Amino acid sequence: MSATNLRADIDYPKNMIRRLFLPLVILSCFLSITFAACSPQDAPTTQNDKNLKLLYWQSPTILNPHLATGFKDFDAARLVYEPLASYDHSDRLIPLLAAEIPSRENGSVAADGKSVTWKLRSGVTWSDGEPFTAKDVVFTYNFIMNPDVGSSSAEVYAGIESVEALDDYTIKITFKNITPGWSVPFTGQRGLILPEHIFASYNNSNIRSARANNQPIGTGPYKLVSFQPGDLALYEANPNYWEPDKPFFERVEIKGGGDATSAARAVLQTGDFDYAFNLQVEGHILQQLAAGGKGKILANFGSYVERIMFNFTDPNQATADGERSSVQFPHPFFSDKRVRQAFDLAIDRDTIANQLYGKTGRPTAQLIVIPAAYRSNQINYSHDLEKAKTLLDEAGWKDTNNNGIRDRDGLEMRVVFQTSVNPVRQKTQEIVKQSLEAIGIRVELKSIDPGIFFSGDPANTDTINHFYADLQMLTTGNESPDPGPHMKWWTCGEISQKENNWQRPNYARYCNPQYDEMWRKATTELDPEKRALLFRQMDEFLREDVAVMPIVERATTTGISNTLTGIEPSPWDANTWDIKNWQRQSI
Repeated sequence: MSATNLRADIDYPKNMIRRLFLPLVILSCFLSITFAACSPQDAPTTQNDKNLKLLYWQSPTILNPHLATGFKDFDAARLVYEPLASYDHSDRLIPLLAAEIPSRENGSVAADGKSVTWKLRSGVTWSDGEPFTAKDVVFTYNFIMNPDVGSSSAEVYAGIESVEALDDYTIKITFKNITPGWSVPFTGQRGLILPEHIFASYNNSNIRSARANNQPIGTGPYKLVSFQPGDLALYEANPNYWEPDKPFFERVEIKGGGDATSAARAVLQTGDFDYAFNLQVEGHILQQLAAGGKGKILANFGSYVERIMFNFTDPNQATADGERSSVQFPHPFFSDKRVRQAFDLAIDRDTIANQLYGKTGRPTAQLIVIPAAYRSNQINYSHDLEKAKTLLDEAGWKDTNNNGIRDRDGLEMRVVFQTSVNPVRQKTQEIVKQSLEAIGIRVELKSIDPGIFFSGDPANTDTINHFYADLQMLTTGNESPDPGPHMKWWTCGEISQKENNWQRPNYARYCNPQYDEMWRKATTELDPEKRALLFRQMDEFLREDVAVMPIVERATTTGISNTLTGIEPSPWDANTWDIKNWQRQSI
């Protein structure tokens, strides 16, 4: 939902988003939904005015962003940690822990595309008073790339040759190859900097036992007071924060529990909370709740695409050491492209998008939906059960014993289809199950608590990383305007498996050397137009090979109190990336 991720679940909007200091259009324009009267107003500053209450029905479970895979965890960590810079909704790179943005003009980006130098902000301290220096950036890189750590951010940094501190406030990143995406490392939610003095003794396989994973010390606008994973996180303003007069709120609460509908109600109807995360609720229900008058719906289309993933390995066979979904055992029928085509033809994207998502979703078969330069206009989809049946017949899968289930060589075509607990996802599962069973495939549905599904915990086999099922559904997308890291997910070297602690993002275990070569060319091409073409072709290649089934382009949908202002969501960072700017106005 991240990202690995990332993103798995949501779940991450884009340059189509407009600034929020404009009138809010409620559930009508989902490329741009904005606030009314967002300019700061004089208002009483009572204790309640200074308390911010966020409701995350998919609640955070870990606060170390480089061990996280769920958007909920990035959002919670982002209050405490910061990157060097982050992209805003207009695709502008905004300096945070960096003093300035590198460029060719200021000599910080090498002409040969193989290095970049960052100047860091001086005078910044961690919330415990220790100084932030270049050594912390170098440590963060070494931490992420340590295979004993098993960081979920590793693929973002894999193209780096070295990170060195030139002095206390200057770092130089040298890349292994020509790298047009120099701005990806150390930016956005995958770029959050960790304090060396806190994590140095845990830069190895004992990282999962580090207290700092859930008791973070950061440079961000807030510091943690207490954390109960899966339930409640309490923060207070960081008195050492480097930006004057920020943040506005003195205390922040992130409460977990409930479901998406009850979360929406708590903001839109009862006003018990100021903000509700990831309201993946049926469109008509959201409209009814929005009439409650206490809040508004903020829905922004970005890079996030709900997709159903094939498992290219057999989840029912295990290696000698007990690893399932191993590359040693190809899937018994998804290895045949005709079978994958049949499954794809059975997916009724229009019904799913229109009936379940309404204005917060659009049917799609693409992985890259933004930026526009990278979006292919050659990718289409269709829903055709009869053609799907024909393809399965041609592949040798027929119902030989008239029990309603296709079989071949004594093996019946049965699949386990898993996703997280979420009302829209369970209804999507039902629609997909109905279509697949209509063409002779028996489907078992499995719903997993999102705190587990997106946890990235190597000890838990119900995570997206393990993928011990035949199909799984989640949302993710590119986490920066550069789609390179996201499209790397489909390369052979990124397969999630036991030897990398199940921390790589290729959960599908898809591997095609032809695709790998396309990715290598795209990531070293400096000409912007040629590079964009290569990424469009990569998306088209995955579509033609039916490597995955994208189904809905999803808006990031949140509920926001009428009194809350200053929010400018970015498609390239956590939902809380700008929480230091959030304020309360009287109404």
